[in-house]
Amino acid sequence: MATPSPARPRVVTRRRAAVALVAVGSTVLASALVGLSYGPAVASSHREAPLIAGDPPVDNTDVYAFVSPDKPDTVTLIANWYPFSEPNGGPNFYPWAADAHYDINIDNDGDARADLTYRWDFRTDDRRGNTTFLYNDDPVTSLDDPDLLFRQTYTLSLIDRVAGRVTTLASGARVAPSNVGPASMPDYRVLRDQAITTIPGGGRSYAGQADDPFFLDLRIFDLIYGGDLSETGQDTVAGYNVNTIALQVPKTALSLRGNPARNPVIGVWSDTERYSLTVRTPGAQQSFGNEVQVSRLGNPLVNEVIPPAALKDRFNSLLPEQDRTVPALVDRVNNPEVPDLIQRIYGIPAPQKPRNDLFEIFLTGITTKTGADINVDLNSQLNNLDVDPARFAPSEQLRLNTSIPPTAQPNRLGVLGNDLQGYPNGRRLADDALDISVQALEGAAVSGIVAPLAAGDRVDRNDVPFDTVFPYVALPNNKAVNSSSSSGGAVPPFGWTNFPAMPALTGLVAVALIGSGVVLYRRQSRGNVVQTA
Repeated sequence: MATPSPARPRVVTRRRAAVALVAVGSTVLASALVGLSYGPAVASSHREAPLIAGDPPVDNTDVYAFVSPDKPDTVTLIANWYPFSEPNGGPNFYPWAADAHYDINIDNDGDARADLTYRWDFRTDDRRGNTTFLYNDDPVTSLDDPDLLFRQTYTLSLIDRVAGRVTTLASGARVAPSNVGPASMPDYRVLRDQAITTIPGGGRSYAGQADDPFFLDLRIFDLIYGGDLSETGQDTVAGYNVNTIALQVPKTALSLRGNPARNPVIGVWSDTERYSLTVRTPGAQQSFGNEVQVSRLGNPLVNEVIPPAALKDRFNSLLPEQDRTVPALVDRVNNPEVPDLIQRIYGIPAPQKPRNDLFEIFLTGITTKTGADINVDLNSQLNNLDVDPARFAPSEQLRLNTSIPPTAQPNRLGVLGNDLQGYPNGRRLADDALDISVQALEGAAVSGIVAPLAAGDRVDRNDVPFDTVFPYVALPNNKAVNSSSSSGGAVPPFGWTNFPAMPALTGLVAVALIGSGVVLYRRQSRGNVVQTA
């Protein structure tokens, strides 16, 4: 007869269970830490200067200006903020700052001063209180849905510095919320359409979230695509969202003396202003004091690749009228760094300096009246018939000739592709700003497109189609950027591939498992009794 095995002490069994819980918890915690590393890379574009990189709600990423393709008697202006908004960034997501001014400025007489400023000021209505942490507590089907617990509205003002008046164009206008996801917002288009506000004079305004329309491979900053053009073809901002302001108004509202036939060219830039002082107390903060410009944007990529690091924060604080008073900044336009870098890496001779063509593209607009290298009248306010040339001042602006009609088949290379309605004559959503900018820096505006960089970053279009009607930007993404397919092969344990965007939740599970194991181990140890089954 076989001798029965001795009963195992329960303390051993419980201690093993405790150790197992700690081990499993540690593994899950490691997975959570890996998940945290899936966040967006620190890219230079959209984070162009040290100070603004730490204040994303007011970091202006891009500005667009174009004759509306479906309403050619109007101009559409679009400005974006809050770079690299990952769709799963809850529970607070991506609100507009309620203590800032968001501006789109128009200079129609070429003196580098804003003649018109459209200003959006936001207010927050947070209904969560002590009840819940949720942005919404059930599916949201309209902006009036009581299940939408976090809401924002805005006031849109027109500051007319020529007439010396401020006009309120909209008050209490509704903001389209952050796209929480398909379960919470099953039809975001309905919410966006409800957020389009009609303003006096035949205009429309939209404020809300959108897919980031910028498309490019930001590995250009890895010594220009890896030093051998091997690092191209990856849309770095694909899948991310931005906060968008879009404005559509008649050409007559923007042009000098209200006459777009005589004065078709306008200069456009955006800026954000914050109050100069912020007082923080435990659990609260309050802003007051003077209004200070903290972000500014006209042409794309200017602050990224033109000023040196020491001038980037200053550039964001400058008004266009101050540009010419900073010799070091003007010198960087005449003597840019990128062509020299390309010459060093690829052996392509840098164009001769000083770069009069770049001075014209970025600071005066393209016109024969300056005697520069580009022999065409395109988009300088000097071509407006009612402009006083004696008051004209070079400054960095995105300039648009509103008399050029929309192109039936737009070319992504804009003016370089013989499409005069595209960048640098304004900027359409589908214009390939990075390829155009690199080629312009290489002298293509004078000599033609250069090789071997003619193919650019091999990201030629946005990852999702743009809309054909106002506000034209694509709907915001609602799927994680940091999915397992984009994580470089790293997969969390236990097949939890559906949760790569939830490292915080995974971490909580890990802590619970480890804590349970420790408690179980301590309880058994304190008992100091060995019981047999």
